[in-house]
Amino acid sequence: MGVAGREFLQARMNAGLSQAVVAAAAGLSRSQYGRVERGEVPDVSIQVLARIAAALGFDTSLRFYPVADPVHDAAHRALLERFRTRLHRSLRWQTEVPFPRAGDLRAWDGAVTGFIGTAGRCCVEAESRPIDSQALDRKVALKMRDGNAQIVILLLADTRHNRAFLRGGGSALRNRLPFDGRRALELLGAGVMPESNAIVLL
Repeated sequence: MGVAGREFLQARMNAGLSQAVVAAAAGLSRSQYGRVERGEVPDVSIQVLARIAAALGFDTSLRFYPVADPVHDAAHRALLERFRTRLHRSLRWQTEVPFPRAGDLRAWDGAVTGFIGTAGRCCVEAESRPIDSQALDRKVALKMRDGNAQIVILLLADTRHNRAFLRGGGSALRNRLPFDGRRALELLGAGVMPESNAIVLL
């Protein structure tokens, strides 16, 4: 709210308006407006901000920027649990594994460690119903770049929709994750890290 307040202050000063004039035009008391301008109202509504902006000659727009992965639903959690049950009992399984870089709010949906002969980890990105293959490919590519994973598994629910999704626009994903998914599951079930990145339908 401090940023909006500073912008309101600057716009009001530039226009040569008093707090009382802006407050009246926005349907607020002068003291209410003053608190908004000073950033003292942490829960001011979008409607109030829009009224103040209009009084100062501004349009209001709202945009959303992704900074972390979304909250996942029950189908997503069930998919991860199905994957966990296919792992060898000697392997360690974690969910919501944060990225190593400070300030990066992304996380892997899951990570498998404890492979014999390697300290590496196999990280899992799960999708119950992907829609945009290009967006998913970019997401996976960036996570592979930043997420400190030796092997990446893209885990998809084995549904008619997802099989059609892979047949349709999934060529970039298959090129990025070329290892056979069934073979990857077999190796994980035996406690062995897959040889390369894979798409697993489960």
